[in-house]
Amino acid sequence: MKHAFCVAIALLCALTATAQDAKTDFNLDFESTMNGTKLPVSYQEWGKDYLVVTDSAVSHSGKKSVLMQKVKDDASFGCVAQGIPAIYKGNTVAIKGWLKLEGVKDGSAGLFLRIDGAGGVLQFENMLKDNITGTADWKEYAIELALPENAEKIYFGALNSGTGKVWADGLELLINGKDISKAKLKTPKLYAADKDTEFDAGSKIPSINLTPQKTEDLKILGLVWGYLKYYHPAVVAGNYNWDAELFRIMPKVLAASTPQQRDKVLYTWASSKGKFTTGTTKLNKDAKLQPDLAWIEKSGLSNELQSFLVSLKDAKRADESYYIGFYSGVNNPEFKHERPYADMDFNDTGYRMLALYRYWNMIQYFFPNRHLIDGDWKDVLTEFVPRFANAKNETDYKVALLEIIGRISDTHANVWGYDNALSTFRGSNFAAAEVTFIEEQALVTNFYDEEKGKKTGLQKGDIITAVNNKPVADFVKEQLKYYPASNYPTKLRDIARGVLRSNDSTITINYTRAGKQLSKTISTYPSNSINIYSSYQKKDTCFKFINPKIAYLYPGTIKNDYLPQILKDIKDTDGLVIDLRCYPSEFIVFSLGNHLGEKDKDFVKFTQGGLKNPGEFTYGDHASVGGKKLYKGKVVVLVNETSQSQAEYTAMAFRATGAVIIGSTTAGADGNASDIILPGKVRTMISGIGVYYPDGTETQRVGIVPDIEVKPTIKGIQAGRDEVLEKAIELISKKQ
Repeated sequence: MKHAFCVAIALLCALTATAQDAKTDFNLDFESTMNGTKLPVSYQEWGKDYLVVTDSAVSHSGKKSVLMQKVKDDASFGCVAQGIPAIYKGNTVAIKGWLKLEGVKDGSAGLFLRIDGAGGVLQFENMLKDNITGTADWKEYAIELALPENAEKIYFGALNSGTGKVWADGLELLINGKDISKAKLKTPKLYAADKDTEFDAGSKIPSINLTPQKTEDLKILGLVWGYLKYYHPAVVAGNYNWDAELFRIMPKVLAASTPQQRDKVLYTWASSKGKFTTGTTKLNKDAKLQPDLAWIEKSGLSNELQSFLVSLKDAKRADESYYIGFYSGVNNPEFKHERPYADMDFNDTGYRMLALYRYWNMIQYFFPNRHLIDGDWKDVLTEFVPRFANAKNETDYKVALLEIIGRISDTHANVWGYDNALSTFRGSNFAAAEVTFIEEQALVTNFYDEEKGKKTGLQKGDIITAVNNKPVADFVKEQLKYYPASNYPTKLRDIARGVLRSNDSTITINYTRAGKQLSKTISTYPSNSINIYSSYQKKDTCFKFINPKIAYLYPGTIKNDYLPQILKDIKDTDGLVIDLRCYPSEFIVFSLGNHLGEKDKDFVKFTQGGLKNPGEFTYGDHASVGGKKLYKGKVVVLVNETSQSQAEYTAMAFRATGAVIIGSTTAGADGNASDIILPGKVRTMISGIGVYYPDGTETQRVGIVPDIEVKPTIKGIQAGRDEVLEKAIELISKKQ
């Protein structure tokens, strides 16, 4: 599916729809139009270089539809979209609609539905994985998503990401399965913090003159500010806009000439936020991770400030927090009411320091894998105070964010979504050759575009040794800090995509072929003219037979609806290969896993944070799989560094049923991810719950360690072999 990932990200980032008052006439049938406009009333066009217009010649019902048709070869998608406020009571929201297709290929059609909160996207679906293509008469499609309590906007519409024509008509919006016109409205809760807008347009702190003492003062401010954010009952209750409070207190801290004066300023400020009563909250002695609050006694603070901060540990805090919640069922953190400051001036030092403090404290109190961070996390705060205070421009700021995000060693953590500054920093153009690190060598393993690939003169199996006279080994060492990931193999996975990036239209490469040292200059291309995600878009079937006795399943394109027939088809085979070197398109842990094991067996347990003692993580639920075994053959699961999150969780479950894991260590980032929004509307994530084997063995950073390690070799790639799959076939074929 062409540019599927790019289309998804572009739709996530399209935030142009405007708020509307509560109403029921959303022009869902596209019948209302205005003279001189090409779109129906209330709709906008997302995407670029597609014709998106009202069509009076084709319709499903009424007299009009919307047509979406590609007009430029390098266009990624065209979309008709509308945004409405999420002011409705209900647990689910759904869109239904009719689509008609004519010659759609190299992409697909679909409806889309997106739900946003204050910090960004909460839920999103665009049907790209359904691969709706070809020529087809009118057919109704539907999407349903959970409607989170903190939802603020609902975006919906239809899209075309391929060639050909797509018409959309007859949309319906449903809340809890009923027409939106019948939905009851929510009564919004307004907090005192919401009314404080003094610093929404700027922090009023343009610069900071750092000295060693001021660096220490700013570190202490960050520690105290974050602690109060999550521990002080008045702040927890939403009585204060804590961003604004930072901008009020920071100038006073910077004006203090001694640590004693600084502590006096901080004590006066902190103690002015209201009295509180202490409770009987106690730490859980059996917790996996305890709050890290030793800094209160070890930072050399004044007795007055230290005593006040210690007393906050046992303060009675409400059961709900303005700034933090936990998603129902999973209990990963939900970071609420974090203002994105989308139009941030990157010369605003206060906003940059806010980004550092916000992120550092989120990790300090709500990252379940804080104990796995290399070194002391508090030292990272000290190190990055000058980086954020002295950043000279947008690129400096975002690179600093990228680096500190990398320090938590979590593959879920990165700067997500297209970012022009970081794209330019890494190189906005790509060569056509796809590089993978095999035996720690940069090997050409594929081409993003076959025609452009031929023009390079490169071949699969060529080893790239230098780019623009810089050895690849040196490039890797320089880039490691800019590619956040849980472990080294996964860093190499991501760095590989950057080896042949450049802001120039050509690059000069040195490479080895058949033992010969060669050199040439090749072209690079903008990302919108080359499909750099082609390797993630496997096009063949999710199921096939390798031979009459061995079946193969690729969860990257699986649907749960297929499984009953697949289980029937494989019942007489000797073995099943499940290739988890991908991200599963649907959740198959139980729908398939329950049929692989004789007994219901625990395969995982979790830790989760809480509001009573922020920073404490306790063991919670377990999960088990198996008990309905239908399949009697051997099961072999293939994994590598592309097996991440849900793929890792699936591998854990299938291993518990008796499956053998073959391949190499996975990405080491399991568990539901939580979104984080930082000033400048920078989006990142963290693994939000701790994921462990039943005996407490870590999975984060470690990944799923295979039972039989098999890694691709350079010779194997050059010969066109899949050595991991070959090992699986060999294992299944062995006589018992």
